[in-house]
Amino acid sequence: MPRRWLRGPARAQRSTATPVAVAGCLRSEPPGVHTAVMTTGPGEVVLDTNVFVAAGFNPGSHSARLVEAVRDGRLRMVWDDATHAEIEHVMRQIPRLSWTRIADLFRSEDRFGGSTHPEAFGFVPDPADRKFAALADAVQAPLVTSDAGLLNAGGQMAVPVLKPSEFARRCGALYRVSGLP
Repeated sequence: MPRRWLRGPARAQRSTATPVAVAGCLRSEPPGVHTAVMTTGPGEVVLDTNVFVAAGFNPGSHSARLVEAVRDGRLRMVWDDATHAEIEHVMRQIPRLSWTRIADLFRSEDRFGGSTHPEAFGFVPDPADRKFAALADAVQAPLVTSDAGLLNAGGQMAVPVLKPSEFARRCGALYRVSGLP
């Protein structure tokens, strides 16, 4: 089934993070708008809360590799106050997880201070997930999630919505130089 690309809400402001793309990732724009390009350097990504939860429970998972790539500077996680608040709240609620282990990943230079419009993402079934879709749209960065509602709504978004494993397949930057599979 071909992917339909739709434009999201008007972008009021680009991320204050330096616009660079993920090393080894194929970042493509909607067909007919731009062509796909191969880029180098750390790139921007929006991570859903479930990526942090999965990383905490399974240190060998693709989610854990994503978190490690953010920690090592191979990937830049863009966040805003709303996504930060949700991730912190969930991480503090689950006894086996630790907010303090990931709090430093929310770097001030990667904070998006512009406007997002979660209300424009009514096609995302869970209203609590719309903030992640709106942020990814505002900064034009991939959204990485394991949430079925977000993944199913991805065909209606102007940015890729990918499972951690899909993102990992596209991005060699998630693997250390040792060449782990």
